[in-house]
Amino acid sequence: MSRDRQRLLDYLVHILEAIARIERYVDDLDEVGFLTDELTQDAVIRNLEIIGEASNNIDKYYPEFSAQHDHVPFASAYEMRNALAHGYFRVDLEVVWKTLEKDLPELGLSVDKLIRQLMDENSGL
Repeated sequence: MSRDRQRLLDYLVHILEAIARIERYVDDLDEVGFLTDELTQDAVIRNLEIIGEASNNIDKYYPEFSAQHDHVPFASAYEMRNALAHGYFRVDLEVVWKTLEKDLPELGLSVDKLIRQLMDENSGL
């Protein structure tokens, strides 16, 4: 695998690892539990920022790849990262929870599929 392709794969793996961490953090929580647990909120927000930053790097350094896979919301993930990173005390935790419930599982499936495709291409399958 070329160095350039490996870096793309690294960004995708960073996204998937951050999703897995978030899922572990909220595994035994419902919305009320999340909204009252500041430690988990901070951990989740940090990992959403990682997802957004890696997504931005994909958009920025691999625009053709991003365009070919426009069903994956890389730009939206970066927009959320900016809102979280610069929102400080204005973060809407209910929106964060809805993102975890609705968007994160779908993003994880999409990114996992992309990783598998890249690995298959590398192995010649």
